[in-house]
Amino acid sequence: MENYIGILALVLICLLLSSLSKRRTRKRYTYYNYRPRNYYPKHAVLLNNNKSGEQDIVDDRLNEITSIDRGTPSEHELISALLDYGISPKAIFHDLYVKNGENGFAQIDVAVATKVGIIVFEVKDYSGWIFGKGQQNQWTQVLSHGFKYQTTKKYRFYNPVLQNESHINILKKQSKQMNKIPYYSVIVFYGDCELRDISFIPSGTFVAKPHRLGEVLDTIFANPDANYTDKHEIMNILKSAVDNGNDSETQNKHVENIKDMLGKDRIFN
Repeated sequence: MENYIGILALVLICLLLSSLSKRRTRKRYTYYNYRPRNYYPKHAVLLNNNKSGEQDIVDDRLNEITSIDRGTPSEHELISALLDYGISPKAIFHDLYVKNGENGFAQIDVAVATKVGIIVFEVKDYSGWIFGKGQQNQWTQVLSHGFKYQTTKKYRFYNPVLQNESHINILKKQSKQMNKIPYYSVIVFYGDCELRDISFIPSGTFVAKPHRLGEVLDTIFANPDANYTDKHEIMNILKSAVDNGNDSETQNKHVENIKDMLGKDRIFN
């Protein structure tokens, strides 16, 4: 009996050590989080993420556009999807910090300069059910918990349609040409969420899940060509906004401005 107990204890210890070893060597999957398990794209490579200290499996084409240390895995996946669609890497700008007034910046996830105008992307990561209308100030996330969803919790977040609209308005202020060319706003919801009741979305604005992105782009590119007067100016403005994000002081100032705008430190409940 004692021998049996000893053998059983030894087996349990081995299983525990094996589990801990797997946890230590597990790699984070970024761009391919939402891909099928049997999907092994030719552009996948293993890179070190200096920000997280872990190894990420990412699209090696990202190096032409951005660094894996900037932005989120979902933003990286969006960029890869844009490349798969056939958009040139030179036309894609990631993690832009656009000047807004003397000291402020607006942070834009992804912007794409195209023949029909500029497409501005806002990337969201949510789970649960998403409800909202185009002009509502707040949208709602509903999470269900417990056996057969006995309890639900609701969370409010700022309307991403209005959020991206403000980003576009700031871009328009960068030059006379930027104010005249067409813009298209695209909000992409990543994560395990479902768009349950989204309505009253304004013209030129799209709300989509990642697997419908191609259809959104098809709709946008069906529009007439934009009347650019100086394409180099457009590219320089967007590139300069990306370069602003390389400055850690700019990033920190932007975070502080958001905290000040929310004013949570001034609420005493």
